[in-house]
Amino acid sequence: MLIRRATLLDGRVADIRVGEMISDVAPTLTRQPDETVFDANLGAALPGLHDHHVHLRAAAAAVGSVAVGPPAVRTETEFTRTLAAANPDADGWIRAIGYHESVAGELDRARLDAAQPTAPLRVQHRSGAEWILNSAALARIGDPDHPDGRIPSGEPRLAEAVPRRQPDLSALSKQLTRYGVTGVTDATPDLDHDDIAFLTTTFTQRVRCLAPGKKILHDNRLDLDGLTQWITDRHANSTPVAIHCVTAAQLVVTIAALRAAGGHPLDRIEHAAVVPDGCVRELAELGVTVVTQPNFVVERGDQYTDDIPADEQPHLWRIASLMHAGIPVAASTDAPFGALDPWAAMRAAVTRATTTGHVLGPQERIEPLQALQMFLGSADRPTKLRSIGPGQPGDLAILAVRPAEALRALASDTVVATVVAGALM
Repeated sequence: MLIRRATLLDGRVADIRVGEMISDVAPTLTRQPDETVFDANLGAALPGLHDHHVHLRAAAAAVGSVAVGPPAVRTETEFTRTLAAANPDADGWIRAIGYHESVAGELDRARLDAAQPTAPLRVQHRSGAEWILNSAALARIGDPDHPDGRIPSGEPRLAEAVPRRQPDLSALSKQLTRYGVTGVTDATPDLDHDDIAFLTTTFTQRVRCLAPGKKILHDNRLDLDGLTQWITDRHANSTPVAIHCVTAAQLVVTIAALRAAGGHPLDRIEHAAVVPDGCVRELAELGVTVVTQPNFVVERGDQYTDDIPADEQPHLWRIASLMHAGIPVAASTDAPFGALDPWAAMRAAVTRATTTGHVLGPQERIEPLQALQMFLGSADRPTKLRSIGPGQPGDLAILAVRPAEALRALASDTVVATVVAGALM
């Protein structure tokens, strides 16, 4: 494929010959026989965006799920009405997602029974770490006497009771294509060999999976010795680790475990939602990469300002201070737990503005180019930037505007074409 008249990030206008890899970039290239030509019309050409932390199966499932959290549902009345009106899927389950306590407080089986007494119902907390089941659902998984219905994500009984089919990923892939995304890293921790083979061979975008090196931590089950041994075992098999840290306690234990076990150059901290000042230097010394989600500043920022003490708010979703300390930082959306649009995440990293206009952590704002580059890293090394040149992957996003305007807007609607392995998607 030949892309004509593309403006590169450095301002040069060039033609680009691209297949599985980029073979040539020059001011003018001669069209080869039967070569497809796309005229970029001086619009920006970027390496295709890579979302460094998503959950493909969950994102596909979210299309058929019931949203029960902000912004779709904000009050207990709306929550009850939404569940009462929900219809079971083909397997008889109602799957609800995105719940947060600001809607109707802490949930348990009794609260869900009141809203939906007949059909098996499971409600996922917006953190993705927990499901809450009603009595019908608990009976379905063989645990009718469970005290409160709160089940950690990945619980085998729940997985066994819910039919597990390979999802239809076509709609998700098309949406990512519209955003200029050419690759994703799936962060689901419990993928088996068949899941990984399915995702990496059938999805249009390139897929890297963190499993089996991904681990989710829970504050009520933190085990330093166990985590250290888990890291040691993965490293012994040359497998880097990616550890989910959304609280300060989880981060502190993870840092201690990484120090005890020793590091791998591809180890990652997922989210780093809360980074106390004392942890910044320790992360820098470890050399571990942080993959964070600035979009949550917008999507959840107003809730943070209500729920989190003012002196702790500067520790939330840090970026600039981590970069200044020399910590490798990349970005992602955490879809479906966050919105799928990476451009919105970039804007959030630049403005740090919540939906009501409050600026959360102004000292953590970064420049637009930095925000874009957090989605231009390689799949295995998220801060190793890809570029448009010979020998680079043949994955590009072509925009309708030149680079300077693209950086001012950071908007997905500027994407006019997405190329994966030399083919227009």
